[in-house]
Amino acid sequence: VSIEDIQRKVAEHYNIRLSEMTSKRRERSVARPRQIAMYLAKTLTTKSLPDIGRAFDRDHTTVIHAVKTIEDMCFADAAFKSEIDSLRRVLSA
Repeated sequence: VSIEDIQRKVAEHYNIRLSEMTSKRRERSVARPRQIAMYLAKTLTTKSLPDIGRAFDRDHTTVIHAVKTIEDMCFADAAFKSEIDSLRRVLSA
C-alpha cells in the first residue's frame, strides 16, 4: 500500500478533499484525518518518517506527533480504535 493510497482512502472516508492532506489548514476536521493518514502511513508502509513527512508537506517531527496522538486516542477510545482498524482493513485488502 502506498502513502498516496492511504491519503486517498482517508480523505474519502472523512469527506475532505485530497489536497487538504497537504494543506496548511489546521482545523480539527482536516488535521485529525491528516494525523490518521500519517499514522497509517507509518504502520502500513516501510517509509521513513522524513519520507512520510514530505508526502504530507510536513516535517518528520509532525509525523512523530501524529503517530503518538493517534496511538493515545486508540488507547483511550475503543470506538475510535475500531474506526482506525476498519480503515486499516480497507487499505490492506
